[in-house]
Amino acid sequence: MSKVCLVTGGSRGIGAACIKEFAKNGYNVVINYVNDDLSANLLKTEIENNYKVKALIIKADVANEIEVKNMVEKVINTFGSIDILVNNAGIAIDTTLEDKTKENFRKILDTNLIGTFLVSREVAKYMLNKKSGSIINVSSTNGIDTNYPESLDYDASKAGVISLTKNLAKAYHPYIRVNSVAPGWVMTDMNKELDKDFIKNEESKILLGRFADPSEIAKVIYFVGVEASYINGSIIRVDGGENV
Repeated sequence: MSKVCLVTGGSRGIGAACIKEFAKNGYNVVINYVNDDLSANLLKTEIENNYKVKALIIKADVANEIEVKNMVEKVINTFGSIDILVNNAGIAIDTTLEDKTKENFRKILDTNLIGTFLVSREVAKYMLNKKSGSIINVSSTNGIDTNYPESLDYDASKAGVISLTKNLAKAYHPYIRVNSVAPGWVMTDMNKELDKDFIKNEESKILLGRFADPSEIAKVIYFVGVEASYINGSIIRVDGGENV
C-alpha cells in the first residue's frame, strides 16, 4: 500500500512543489488549501495524470480546530494512515510598524504557528498509534536572523515554529521525527510581484545570487522527511548562502 503525505497550504508555491515531489516518489498526496479552488483542482489533475498515485484535495483552514480535526479524519478514512505531514500553510501581511493591527498580528499567528500546532497534534495521534511518522514544519530564515520590521509578525510566527518543532520532537520521540526546514527567499508567485530593485538587492546578499525555485525547497523537505532517518529536532536552513 502506498504511503501518504499531507501538505497544508499545498495548492501553490512550496506546498505544490512538495505535492509533486512526494507524488513523484510514489506517495498518495493530500492537498490542503483554504482559498484557491482552481489551483487545488488543477494540481490534483496534474498529479493523477502524471503519477501512479491518488490525490485528495481538502479545503480547510488550519487555524480552525474543527476543520483540522475533520480534515485529518477524512484523510484517515480515505487512505488509512498519514506517514508524512508537511506543515506549509502560512500567510504574511507586510505593513509599516505603525499600520500593524492586533487583528492582523493574531491572524498570522493563528495560521502560521497555532495552525502548525493543531495539525501536528491531530496527525500525531495516528502516527503515535502506529509508532511511525515524520513531521516537517516549514519555518523561514525570517524566524532566525533575516528580520524585517515590515514582517515582524510573520518573523515572530516563524521563530515560534522553530521552538514548536524542538518541543514536538521531544514530546513525540522516539516514534515521530519532527524537523523544520527554514527557506530563505523563494521565487513564489507572491515574491515575483516584489519590486525589481528590491529583488536585485536581496539577491546580492545570497552567495548563489538568486532566489530558490520552490522545487529546490521541496527536495530538501522530502530528504528530511523520508531519507534522513537520523535527523530529529533540527532546523535545516536552505537559503543559498545568505548572511554567511
